[in-house]
Amino acid sequence: MERIWIYQADRELTEGEKKHILDKLSGFTSQWKAHGKALAAKAEIRYDRFIILMVDDGVAPPTGCSIDKSVHLLKEIETETGLSFFDRMQVAYRDAEGIKAVSRAEFEQLIAAGEVTDRTLVFNNLIASYPDLETAWEVPLKDSWHAKVFLIDS
Repeated sequence: MERIWIYQADRELTEGEKKHILDKLSGFTSQWKAHGKALAAKAEIRYDRFIILMVDDGVAPPTGCSIDKSVHLLKEIETETGLSFFDRMQVAYRDAEGIKAVSRAEFEQLIAAGEVTDRTLVFNNLIASYPDLETAWEVPLKDSWHAKVFLIDS
């Protein structure tokens, strides 16, 4: 099974930032190890906003120390680019104009105004496996953990 971690940027990445980040991630994943064993890892950027790190547990499972190294890398990228990847209070959703990320308070206001409904697609960045990336990452608000946090009228 492939284990994944999703890091959401606080804004869309520029082409230059994407190239820089992908270069750093490629260098990192090619050398990433857990207890001396090479991890079968790769990284990608989706929708110009989400960094997804993947490790094939069947080859070698990641350890706490190896995961810490990936977090350190993302924090380094934050410092270099001025982006934020660790603001867990931001909610990403899709509307007619594209993907947006707003604060929890703004998201609540959008629900109250009817601009976000139970059918609005939200991103569940807590998923942890590759199969879930295809089926449970981008889901209607009513089917996500967000529905428990934000009171929605269905």
